[in-house]
Amino acid sequence: MIVAGLGFSSDATTDSLRAAYDAAAASHDVQALATVADKSGHSALAAFAESLALPLHFVAAADLAGQRTLTCSNRSRAAYGTGSVAEASALAAAGSGARLLSPRHISDDRLATCAIAIGGQT
Repeated sequence: MIVAGLGFSSDATTDSLRAAYDAAAASHDVQALATVADKSGHSALAAFAESLALPLHFVAAADLAGQRTLTCSNRSRAAYGTGSVAEASALAAAGSGARLLSPRHISDDRLATCAIAIGGQT
């Protein structure tokens, strides 16, 4: 399964999420979205997932810690114990043996990030 992991601030808009997603997913057949569970109530996230008609998986914050990411945000490290919420969410949701297809992409307004992971099992 190919998963787009999303990380974003509380100020992120649907446009923020779309910009990060479009940059990351341009050449991938994404099958699901994922983010950390404590962002589940964000209105832009629900609208964005609905616009793509993709399932949205919420990953427990504890499952992000220790995920090996390609990039490192000090804010993500302090809050979740991982270098990138987008990368770690994609890896966790893609399942066993997952790997990142590229580092996270950041929206132009710097309010959202997106990374793509592919599950280890086909």
